[in-house]
Amino acid sequence: MSRIGLKVINVPEDVTVTIAEDNTVTVKGPKGELTRQFADVITIAQEGNEIRCSRANEVKHTKQLHGTTRALIANMIEGVKNGFEKNLEIVGIGYRAQMKGNKLVLNVGFSHPVEIDVEEGVKVECPSQTQIKVSGISKERVGEVAAQIRAVKKPEPYKGKGIKYTDERIIRKEGKTAGKK
Repeated sequence: MSRIGLKVINVPEDVTVTIAEDNTVTVKGPKGELTRQFADVITIAQEGNEIRCSRANEVKHTKQLHGTTRALIANMIEGVKNGFEKNLEIVGIGYRAQMKGNKLVLNVGFSHPVEIDVEEGVKVECPSQTQIKVSGISKERVGEVAAQIRAVKKPEPYKGKGIKYTDERIIRKEGKTAGKK
């Protein structure tokens, strides 16, 4: 039984949700508009300012889609109302980031700067040389862009150098001298 799928989604007053016949949900709000098509085995119904998701049968795959569909719709509503944000931090001497037009340029210890094209719908800012802020209305896209930036130079466990999420905790290792007596 999907506990998340059974939860009711409350729609704020400044957000409008349109559900089409082919299970396409369009959410419009103050920050923008998102559209997504969902599987036919999940029925999405809107009653006033509440949205309910129900499944057609008790097959395992349908149960999995039930909770996922509800969570995706809730994230769409949250995104067009408030937006999503991921903060990254660069750790290392001489490591820095800066925006050049629509490209993020990272200097993270390679022989060349790494340029990342920022996709449309996602905003990347560099408040300082060691901080990167990724924001947008789609939780999926914001997380994907933040993961791509982090993948350029993942934090290493010995000195902690690299690109990490601000709230990420790096488990540190001791070096080779730890075992000597």
